[in-house]
Amino acid sequence: MIKKMKRASVLALVVASAASVGMTLVAPAAQADRRVVLPKQTQRYTMGDGTVVTFNRVRERATINPSMGGTPLHRNAWVSGKFVVHTSKKVGKIEITPGYIVGCQVNLGGATGQGGADSFADGVADVGGEVELGPGEAKAISIVDAEKADDFGNEKHEEKIEYEDTRRASLAYTNSQISLRGCAGYAQARSFATVLIETEFAMQTMSFYGRPFSIG
Repeated sequence: MIKKMKRASVLALVVASAASVGMTLVAPAAQADRRVVLPKQTQRYTMGDGTVVTFNRVRERATINPSMGGTPLHRNAWVSGKFVVHTSKKVGKIEITPGYIVGCQVNLGGATGQGGADSFADGVADVGGEVELGPGEAKAISIVDAEKADDFGNEKHEEKIEYEDTRRASLAYTNSQISLRGCAGYAQARSFATVLIETEFAMQTMSFYGRPFSIG
């Protein structure tokens, strides 16, 4: 009787061990980072006074990685790139306000025109901020936090850079963060640059959009 009990105990232990191994084998693998390299772009716009504005987007890339949230509702990406603006003649001022539009179950390929990012997205999030979106919603995220003194010498922060009396302006960014939560469906992101040009006879704002890419 004692021998039978011992044998039953050994069999139970073997079965338990086998079940444990089986559970280990079916455990999901950790998600790896996904790298996206976007093609360079050249876009042009002619202002009312005839000034031709050429916008170049180069070295744009993104690394999409699993968020700290660890669920499909969380997305995280690190974006890099460079914007260069050329004008056909020297102008009084060039301002570049860059960012990314993030959308939840939205086709971001429809973002066009000269109205600026706000005309397509619902508001603008702070640099490195996390946005929460539901189906059909989109929001812009800033990627520049420039410090400068105001007229009274106090420090202020702006989401743009400014050049004066020039024909060329550029802006580069590396590993700026995009974080999204709350989106249960597919999500996309797309870079944009809102450019203000001031000449002797005209002042105009125009927006240039990059290619959309999936962030999960």
